[in-house]
Amino acid sequence: MRRSLYRRNLGLLLVTGMGLSAAACGNSEGTPEAAPSGSQAAAKVTITVGCQPPKSNPIERKEWDEDVAAFTKLHPNITIESKDAFPCINPDTFQAKLAGGTMEDVYYVYFTDAAKIIAAGQAADITPYVSTVKNYANIRPDVINVFKSGDKVYGLPRNNYSTGLVYNRALFTQAGLDPDAPPKTWAEVREAAKKIAGLGAGYVGFGEYSAGNTGGWHFAASLYGRGGEMVTPDGKKSAFNSPQGKAVLENLKTMRWTDNSMGTKQLLQWEDLMRMMGGGKLGMMIGAPDVIQQVNNDFSGKFEDYSVTALPESSVSLSGGDGYMFNPKATPEQIKAGLLWLEYKNLTPGQGQFNYARAKAGGRPVGLPFPDLYGDTPAGQEVLKLRAESSSVPLTHFSGYTDALPSTTNKLEPPKAQELYAILDTPMSAVLTRQDANIDQLLADAATKADQVLARP
Repeated sequence: MRRSLYRRNLGLLLVTGMGLSAAACGNSEGTPEAAPSGSQAAAKVTITVGCQPPKSNPIERKEWDEDVAAFTKLHPNITIESKDAFPCINPDTFQAKLAGGTMEDVYYVYFTDAAKIIAAGQAADITPYVSTVKNYANIRPDVINVFKSGDKVYGLPRNNYSTGLVYNRALFTQAGLDPDAPPKTWAEVREAAKKIAGLGAGYVGFGEYSAGNTGGWHFAASLYGRGGEMVTPDGKKSAFNSPQGKAVLENLKTMRWTDNSMGTKQLLQWEDLMRMMGGGKLGMMIGAPDVIQQVNNDFSGKFEDYSVTALPESSVSLSGGDGYMFNPKATPEQIKAGLLWLEYKNLTPGQGQFNYARAKAGGRPVGLPFPDLYGDTPAGQEVLKLRAESSSVPLTHFSGYTDALPSTTNKLEPPKAQELYAILDTPMSAVLTRQDANIDQLLADAATKADQVLARP
């Protein structure tokens, strides 16, 4: 969930509500700096920018500072004041920061918050300036649409993700499974999970969350994969009490109690599954490619032991991500300066987050298939080429995931996602802890509670 790339818990970090700080800033007249691409900041200007990696993340902090220095050399008329509060957004203090003039000029947001921010008038309209951003036209429509309302644009993406099936190649081999031929159906997942669980005490074939809002989050991922919906098109009623929702819970109940492939320890939440994966005891879980990064960095796993493939039987993926929007009080010069910075840091192949040669030299993994901002466009092809040239992670380990991307529709998290996820933790935990759990009743009760939440302003 990151500012390394640890995007999850995107929603959970919203709930924890840790703040960030910033300083008001101004601008003054000066001489414009010629730059190689993008919009031009025509006067000396200072901008505050949120989500600088914290000191506890020294490698990415160093890269950020290097990028600021290089950018400033290109644009000496622009001064960037970096803000490193983490997590990078706190919805509980959002209004107060805007009203008090302490919100950054260029502030960090999750995809799930962008529409609400736009509707509340809390972001500047940057439409007059975005056409000058190099590669803007190459950004995937489903990604840039997150920051649009009608024909107006209010922000730019930094990262995006979609979910797949993360699996332990070493355990596949131990269980007599082919790690290069991962499951494509839920029936195949069940069979593989049984074989992995059969390796001995403590081995878990398939793991799933069911507490701390993570159960509801993964319910949504599985539901989308089966073609279901969390809410009605108007967002006013729940839609998960459906054949697809029932299938999600029935599958988990069968694996837990009939197959005995999910282990006896349940009520798992964020980090529990990654700890099990890193410890070599978990065979499979739902997740995005950055799960592997955290398993390696924080839980003693090894990149070469893990793969990600497409979510079984799915043409739709729960997706999310993050990006930047602009303070509505920002001046035109601050907006243009901010766009130049975002172009440099987040949107240019070979620079900033796409400087894979630097990342590899610094000991960071290169080859994980995210972000995918550009799809199959010239910019996207250039990113893939640079990633492959500096790869330190086997690219073939993600071919099942990347091959499915062109035919996968990404679907954002539902409105009031965290409240719905908290409600859906109950049926998820019930089927994993009670053999007699009544799925129909669990979904009906959850739908009643969800409808009440969705009916509130």
